[in-house]
Amino acid sequence: MEEDITFDFSKLRGRIKEIYGTQSAFALAMLMNEATLSNKLNGNVEFSSKEILRACLLLCIDIEKELKTYFFTLKVQKTE
Repeated sequence: MEEDITFDFSKLRGRIKEIYGTQSAFALAMLMNEATLSNKLNGNVEFSSKEILRACLLLCIDIEKELKTYFFTLKVQKTE
């Protein structure tokens, strides 16, 4: 069942664009490869706890109030 869980990073993508302009600029700030960041934002690879904390600091995301919104919003599955 766990494979079926996917997160919606659209709000996170918007914040990245708002603050860094591009994903590549944000990847650089995160000290990670642009392809790696892309894989994480596309749900192919999970963000580690340390990466989430670093992203929150870089993007001025309030960990207490906004963490769930940016990193743990479930993507709604379309049923057939």
